Amino acid sequence: MSEKNNQQANKTQEVAEHSYQPEDYQSSNEVEKGLATTHEQVSDAYMEGTIDAEKEKDVNSNK
Repeated sequence: MSEKNNQQANKTQEVAEHSYQPEDYQSSNEVEKGLATTHEQVSDAYMEGTIDAEKEKDVNSNK
């Protein structure tokens, strides 16, 4: 395997071995910071729900 492929394989392995931890927000590691940001985005989207729920609420309130 070439040196470039080895570096890519190492980066891929590093990402695959990590999971979100609350202390990732203060990490200097790019992978950990990325996981923290992604976790926050997914959490926000989940808590917000879907637009379908809002539309349904609006339709029902007009009756």
